[in-house]
Amino acid sequence: MAGSILIIDDERSIRNTLSEILGFEGYRITEAVDGLDAIKKISEDVTYDCILCDIKMPKADGLEVLEKAQEVCPDTPFIMISGHGNIETAVDAVKRGAFDYISKPPDLNRLLITIRNAMERKVLVSETKSLKKKISKGYEIVGSSPKLKSVLEMVDKVAPTDARVLITGSNGSGKELVARRVHDLSNRNRAPIVEVNCAAIPSELIESELFGHEKGSFTSAVKQRIGKFEQASGGTLFLDEIGDMSLSAQAKVLRALQEGKITRVGGDKEISVNVRVIAATNKDLKKEIGAGNFREDLYHRLSVILLHMPSLNDRKEDIQELCEHFIKQICNDYGIATKSIDAAAISKLEEHNWTGNIRELRNVVERLIILSDKVITQDDVERYIFLK
Repeated sequence: MAGSILIIDDERSIRNTLSEILGFEGYRITEAVDGLDAIKKISEDVTYDCILCDIKMPKADGLEVLEKAQEVCPDTPFIMISGHGNIETAVDAVKRGAFDYISKPPDLNRLLITIRNAMERKVLVSETKSLKKKISKGYEIVGSSPKLKSVLEMVDKVAPTDARVLITGSNGSGKELVARRVHDLSNRNRAPIVEVNCAAIPSELIESELFGHEKGSFTSAVKQRIGKFEQASGGTLFLDEIGDMSLSAQAKVLRALQEGKITRVGGDKEISVNVRVIAATNKDLKKEIGAGNFREDLYHRLSVILLHMPSLNDRKEDIQELCEHFIKQICNDYGIATKSIDAAAISKLEEHNWTGNIRELRNVVERLIILSDKVITQDDVERYIFLK
């Protein structure tokens, strides 16, 4: 079947005509005789693929029905059916969230095209939401230890503000996850979070990466490039491993934070940028300042809020929860039945010195899933992870 459509119109002849046309095209049709009947049907069934609604109806008009539909099924496309004198109202309905409007008597071709476009958009919206959900699950912070809870409580307070955040912690402890959580809970979450790994980019290229460059500004600059600051405008710029940034780039980042403006490499035009900067490092920046490797003024600009991500050794009570989370996630990725892990195996894992933190634990769990039977035991841990 092509999909389900709710037709709302107080004129029987219009309902019959639309039902006949759309039924012939393979759509499943439900009819509502007035606004109140429509609201009742929408409240009882939110699985319609499309709703066609007259504007002028007794008991409740089309705009009232639209308002209710947006409450209970906001992703369902809503097409207004308007008489000649209701075009202005129909346009207003589109501004309020309706997908489109069709004049009476409806043109068959336009009606079918509009319905098809509306349904395609619904599918795209659904797929996008599903994809975002999958992505967000990949960045989920798992654990309930007091130290982790303290960090997350601070994140909840800080996220809605525009305050800059500096996240410290050892490699693999989850600093990126904290940065993404701050962004996701902020007022900037509809714009992107753009990540720059300062340790992975050569010092001679970091400025071009951050601020962009103009064509011909250096030998390999064959075309203009937009930098990460501009890409993140309106959203969040995450500067990971900022302790590895060159002093020259630090000076330009400081200026960008002070003035809200950047200049591309090889250019002279100032470009306004509106970004929230979150930085992270595994280094002790105060020691780096003392050694002359990091600017103190930049440190104070970045560290409006300081968050320290505890190492896995500092939150070993989270190991069981993390293992169960990784087992479910990895088994799902492999398309195999979810395995379990017994208490003795968890106890053995808790004894280990996790120098690689959560990243190391995930790799260990993946290895155990591949090599163990349905239940991961202490013997499996000793055999495959911590050799006897």
